[in-house]
Parts: sequence; structure tokens; C-alpha cells
Amino acid sequence: MAFGDYPKEYNPSVHGPYDPARFYGKPDTPFGQVKISEIGSWLARRNKTPSAFMGAVSRAWWRWQHKYVQPKRVGMAPFFQLLVANMAFFYAINYGKIKHHRNYKYH
Repeated sequence: MAFGDYPKEYNPSVHGPYDPARFYGKPDTPFGQVKISEIGSWLARRNKTPSAFMGAVSRAWWRWQHKYVQPKRVGMAPFFQLLVANMAFFYAINYGKIKHHRNYKYH
């Protein structure tokens, strides 16, 4: 699959219009229904290539877009979600500098 192509599992005559938030591969057991003894085999069935990871990230992005950003009546939720995500990201990248400013009772 080249950049910008449809997934190889997508068939327009079967699936209809393309939805970037949908997985077109072979369906498997959802993670919530996997028993503890089956976790190893479930993880072994996952596709661990970089393109599969980027596809999962892309589907998650589009699902978030469809749920929070693109409805007719958008609330404040997507703006606050991005704000909190940015705050957490910048806190994580600046943690090394911030931790030196702690106030200790005993030096």
C-alpha cells in the first residue's frame, strides 16, 4: 500500500463508500473479550509493522474527528481535549527542567 492508497482489504462493491475510521481487515476478537490465558496468542496475531501502527493511529484520529470535531453542533470538548493533551505533552518534555524547582523541606 503506497501513501494515499486505499487499504488492500477495501472493496468498494462490498464495503460501499470508504470510511477512514473503519478497519477493513479480517475481524478478530476485541481486546475486552480476550481471556487472560489468551492474551499471548492474541498479541501474536497482531500486525506489528510500522504501516499497521500508522493505520491504527490514523483510524483513531478519524474516529475522534467524527465524534468530537465534525458533528453539526460541536461543543467545547475537542478544544479542551487538545488543551489538556498539549499541557500534558509540554509538561512531559519539560519535566527535566521542572523537577529541579521542587521545594524540599530539608536540603
